[in-house]
Amino acid sequence: MRPQDVPILLKILSYSSKGQLWQMKKLAADLGISASEVSESLNRSVQSDLINRSKREVSRLALLDFLSHGIRYVFPQKPGAIVRGLKTAHSAPPLANLIASEEHYVWADAYGESRGQAIEPLYPSLVEASKKDDYLYQSLALIDALRVGRVREQELAKQELKKLILKDGE
Repeated sequence: MRPQDVPILLKILSYSSKGQLWQMKKLAADLGISASEVSESLNRSVQSDLINRSKREVSRLALLDFLSHGIRYVFPQKPGAIVRGLKTAHSAPPLANLIASEEHYVWADAYGESRGQAIEPLYPSLVEASKKDDYLYQSLALIDALRVGRVREQELAKQELKKLILKDGE
């Protein structure tokens, strides 16, 4: 797996949650990832049984299982320096509504309104893509909570991811 594989699957779920069909060209443009990278990513996801052979339907339970139990080991992250950016992990919705914390995590962004410890997003273009898609933003923030959070934050993130990913699905 590569870091862009997860956001690509999440973006497909985002389209699905809005009742939209997707095309590879639009998916690539919306995520700021080249069409060839999207194609290669979908092939890897077929091999991992995270999407069906037609590359149209995400295996929601398999994705949820991978995110819940494997993401923190495959794409680990440690908080970095204090920077300006877009809130993530427990600092962003929906966890921000459930967890009170003085410690904030952000994706570095020159136009961000918050300050906190830097978390590297799974893929560089995701900060901009997340500003345009609330489903994608919430999903990626929850994944960051799994990557960097403490046990309580991780458990809450798993519950919230389950609500997002399995909604309208399996």
